[in-house]
Amino acid sequence: MSISMLSNVFANTLATTVARLPLPAIWTTGSAQQRTLILGVSFAILSNVLFGVLYAYSSFLSPLSGTQVFIWRMLAMWAALVGYLMVSGRLGLHIDKLKVLRGAKQWAWLLLPTPIFLSQFWLFMWAPVNGQGVQTAMGYFLFPLMMVVFGCVLFGEKLSRLQWLAVAFAALGVGSEVIRTQSVSWATLWVCGTYPVYYILRRLQGIGAVTGLLVDLTIFAPFALAYLFFFAPSSLALVSGSGFFIMMLVGLGVLSVLAMKTNIDASQMLPVNVYGMMSYLEPALLFILAVTVLGNPFESAMIYSYGLIWLGIACLIAHGVEQLRQASRKTALSLEYQIA
Repeated sequence: MSISMLSNVFANTLATTVARLPLPAIWTTGSAQQRTLILGVSFAILSNVLFGVLYAYSSFLSPLSGTQVFIWRMLAMWAALVGYLMVSGRLGLHIDKLKVLRGAKQWAWLLLPTPIFLSQFWLFMWAPVNGQGVQTAMGYFLFPLMMVVFGCVLFGEKLSRLQWLAVAFAALGVGSEVIRTQSVSWATLWVCGTYPVYYILRRLQGIGAVTGLLVDLTIFAPFALAYLFFFAPSSLALVSGSGFFIMMLVGLGVLSVLAMKTNIDASQMLPVNVYGMMSYLEPALLFILAVTVLGNPFESAMIYSYGLIWLGIACLIAHGVEQLRQASRKTALSLEYQIA
């Protein structure tokens, strides 16, 4: 039996099992659109929870350093992603997308965002165990606000009053933190300043998230192996001689791919505004984990500057809710018109 046939059998079995479960009435009696919305919200919540778990994961892999955990995570993610694509029969589809590239310029353009992606994943694993967990979480809070600014500047998107208010609150919050500390965390700036560039470049390239992830991980895999062999042989010996570390790293790869996959599925199932609002769950979890589980410092004086940033986030959420209401009213009017 081929891999694709096994995948179909598994999918059919899963669908049959789910159909037999006691599900809420809205799932069984609601429209296909409602079921898609429920499934999308479920995927969004699951992905954000998984990203929260991954944020604290490096603290369970001591004595490996944050950089070593990052290296192992990239290798584990690559193995898990390639394995998933092979089992699902989709690996060839992504390879075909890359075969159309011709010449060094096209490949250079494709690989331009890769260093940003790798640096963000390194920071994600390094920061929690090096006292930068709160600052990195704040960068993720600012990320959607920066996407709004980039969209306005680069794509000519017009901002509503609430969006302008959100940007103003965020600017005041960052300014307040700079005045308080006479500086601003490089971790915060790196997340909110470069991650939008990665997404914008991938958008301009027309490369899907999974294809881009496959490219980034495949390019980095040889360098990761070289790092382990030549710069961190003790890490290689520790992991290869411990069943616990092997299982933890397998879990790291599987959780990473599952978090990315559910996040991508949620982005495709949910309206943009709903997906945007759900994305605030991740930095909230990261912030809580950094302060509680990881013990990263949080000073009471930070409440003022961070509070202003959270006010900006509240404005963005309010803007999203208002757009959803407007969309619902337009849909209702359209249905009434069709009935009439």
